[in-house]
Amino acid sequence: MENRVITILGCTASGKGALGRALAQRLDAEIISIDSMKVYRGMDIGTAKPAPEQRRAVPHHLIDVADPWESFSAARFVELADRAVDEVHRRGRPVIAVGGTVLYFKSFYHGLFAGPQADPLIRERIRRRAEREGLDALHAELAAVDPAAAERIHRNDLRRIERALEIHELTGRPISELQTQWSQNAPRRGDWTWSLIGLRREREPVNRRINDRVRRMIDEGLVEEARRLHSDPRGVSAQARQAVGYAELFELFEGRLTLDQAIEQIKIQSRRLAKQQRTWLKRLPEIRWLDVDDGESDQPLCERMLQTMG
Repeated sequence: MENRVITILGCTASGKGALGRALAQRLDAEIISIDSMKVYRGMDIGTAKPAPEQRRAVPHHLIDVADPWESFSAARFVELADRAVDEVHRRGRPVIAVGGTVLYFKSFYHGLFAGPQADPLIRERIRRRAEREGLDALHAELAAVDPAAAERIHRNDLRRIERALEIHELTGRPISELQTQWSQNAPRRGDWTWSLIGLRREREPVNRRINDRVRRMIDEGLVEEARRLHSDPRGVSAQARQAVGYAELFELFEGRLTLDQAIEQIKIQSRRLAKQQRTWLKRLPEIRWLDVDDGESDQPLCERMLQTMG
């Protein structure tokens, strides 16, 4: 197990984190978070970070490694994740990678997409257009030249829209076509021994878990946490602003939604995210599925996972 990377994947609210911690305690393992928002300090309630006592019981990596006003890339994630895996393996422990951020997982599992180098002139021109025309116009242009990329890139994600448009201008080809190493038949990185486990719950139980979690986050102080971020004079990066839970509350603070509307939008966007994650996971042929019954506790699930891994 010392060279093993066990990856637990699933849609939001599927119970990945709790199962990962139970398995880590069973195997004396350490956890790497594959989550593009848990990297940010101060974004705790809305990203469902493990509690401090849980992080003391099981070492977690790739949590609280950036400030909310900073950008954070897939390349940076892979750099830090690779370093963490090597350190954990040197301690003679397996790694359990837990999360649902598709771009980060694909970069970690298959390796980074090696596209053409950035062109500062093209990027500056795109950024000026973003300021002048708005991100919706750039996203619409991306949809025209690369519908597949536009479908997976959020319309507020300037960094990824910029990169996709830049690559199309430099190569004349869509970035989705060039990213062939992320196809269904793409090879995985050979650095470690991989085990991919997917948690699968019925849609309605997941929706109930999402609604319950949103209510719990509100009760625990998500509105106040988001208000502190929104009022910070250092601002919030374009990437951090996309986080479900925070994006909707920022609209509340900016007068575009009422509190009830913001809470309902958090539920809707969480369900939409879960649907996108389910669709993507179905395309991953290497995954071994665990069907989870509503109410099944973590310890029996942990035992079933060990049997699935063999």
